[in-house]
Amino acid sequence: MDLDVFVTAHHAEWDRLDHLLRRGRRLTGAEADELVALYQHTATHLSLIQSSAPDPALTARLTQLVARARATVTGTRRASWRDATRFLTAGFPAAIYRTRHWWVPAAVLSIAVAAVIGWWISTHPEVQSAIAAPAELRDMTRPGGQYETYYSSNPAASFAAQVWTNNAQAAAMCLVLGAFLCFPVLWILFLNMLNLGVGIGLMSSAGRLDVFLGLVVPHGLLELTAVFVAAGTGLRLGWTLIDPGPRPRRTALAQEGRAALGMALGLALVLFVSGLIEGFVTPSGMPTWARIAIGIAAELAFLAYVYILGGRAARAGDQGDVDPADRSAELPTAA
Repeated sequence: MDLDVFVTAHHAEWDRLDHLLRRGRRLTGAEADELVALYQHTATHLSLIQSSAPDPALTARLTQLVARARATVTGTRRASWRDATRFLTAGFPAAIYRTRHWWVPAAVLSIAVAAVIGWWISTHPEVQSAIAAPAELRDMTRPGGQYETYYSSNPAASFAAQVWTNNAQAAAMCLVLGAFLCFPVLWILFLNMLNLGVGIGLMSSAGRLDVFLGLVVPHGLLELTAVFVAAGTGLRLGWTLIDPGPRPRRTALAQEGRAALGMALGLALVLFVSGLIEGFVTPSGMPTWARIAIGIAAELAFLAYVYILGGRAARAGDQGDVDPADRSAELPTAA
């Protein structure tokens, strides 16, 4: 394509579009129709230039012109309570449901790793001695020791806030670092399972595994599920970079990235509930069965939320992405 000839043929359209966009008064009906037509033509011109004869200065000018025209044509929209309701009842659960083939296997494998680590530590005294001195191990695992007092070491509200912040950071790291070809997410998962496995192994070797599970299960079910969902989403995002499928890589990453951003907001709410359970239920004086029942109920409610509401929304076509009106316009391509 001869760029000079192309610019000569179409620069009048671009100037006219720029003129209409700069008009201070309201456009007439005919002018509005003309603006829409010029916007479509200019978007096509930009696509042709980018694919055939990229020129930095001209591309920058037309990109800015197309963006201004799109903002004028589509208008701006403010977020409302309807958007928040739609996100919580459709977008967020649909996004989790869509990634279930990633986070469910991640959950199963992670729990298996934690169990193996726990068994290895509990059956090998030399491994226990490498973790800490015998006196320190007794102080951690004895009745009233560190494992038990950890959940009541601070006021409940303060402890819940601290736990929520730490877990939200871990989930956010899984979501963000997934773009780095999945490896950081796998490392974060391993560190979490290593901590869990050490606790299982040490308390099991002291004959107090039931006490440990009674402290971890009430909040741990929902907390770990949120971490697994974040990890699965991060892994999906990283795999999209490797294999975007039929979509262009940029489009695929943009779509999955927007879904991951929404997932971060939703998981922050899930982890807030988990933090409340860990701060107020886990260290409470309720019987162990009651605390575990609350944890199981919270976990079942979350799974029902994902598989019922999320499954219904996903089957209806919701992918957890933002509304089409809020997405960047995809430029038409030359045939």
